[in-house]
Amino acid sequence: MGDYPQAIDLVRQNLVALDGALRWERFGLPGMPAVTSRDVLARCLAEVGAFSEGLAHGAEALRIAEAVNHPNSLSGACYGIGYIYLRKGDVPQALSWLERGLEASRVWDIPLLSYVLSSTLGYAYVLAGRVSDALRLLEQSVATKGMEVMRGRVHVWLSEVYLRLGRCDEALTLAGRGLEFCRTQAQQGEQAWALRLLGEIHAHRQPLEVELAETAYQEALALAEALGMRPLQAHCHRGLGMLYATTGQQAQAHTALAAAIELYRAMDMTFSLPETEAALAQVEGR
Repeated sequence: MGDYPQAIDLVRQNLVALDGALRWERFGLPGMPAVTSRDVLARCLAEVGAFSEGLAHGAEALRIAEAVNHPNSLSGACYGIGYIYLRKGDVPQALSWLERGLEASRVWDIPLLSYVLSSTLGYAYVLAGRVSDALRLLEQSVATKGMEVMRGRVHVWLSEVYLRLGRCDEALTLAGRGLEFCRTQAQQGEQAWALRLLGEIHAHRQPLEVELAETAYQEALALAEALGMRPLQAHCHRGLGMLYATTGQQAQAHTALAAAIELYRAMDMTFSLPETEAALAQVEGR
């Protein structure tokens, strides 16, 4: 639902309850709750930009899973760590962990985790510029039935592949479909990411769709601020700054790009930082 503070609070209560000998129990569940809880906590922390804390919980989840050599828990722990690095923008690390988790899930024939890891790896390939690999994995994911909880997210990720291939009409259609899935299931966090991508698509259309792009970015930013999603806030400011710079609105561009840079630096998100700093320097005439 995108209520990350509530989710974080509840999962922390799980960790208190699972202290001591209970951290090794499965209670008849597919994965170890002590691992699953840390995985969920780590991913929630990633969405609000608390990457260091998230990685600490991810590392502990991995230690527990490795200690008992439990395949489901091990794959889940790798997914959690990979997801944190993905949101942080550390693409090489994200690829390494997601590929390790996917390999384990396939070797041990864990279909749900294979789907989750394959889809997420597909998006990591997008950020790595490996568009053909991303296209293959994400088209497979979209065609897979019975995974409704991730349907919106996967459509948005595939939409970004189409955008990078210059297939803007297909990207727009798919992003709109993904947004509708997220709204139907009240996935507010995913809605915010979908709206941000819609802004990107409108900003890359020919001719440039300025008003539609600005509206989508602003809607994404407002939702990200309401939900405390700092990494997404940074990306929205960056998108708006690039849009304003393109349309000659130098003061607005400076404000938005400076806000993005401040957030990127505060969270040590170096992936998008050089391009954003270069854009700001150009706006300032440096």
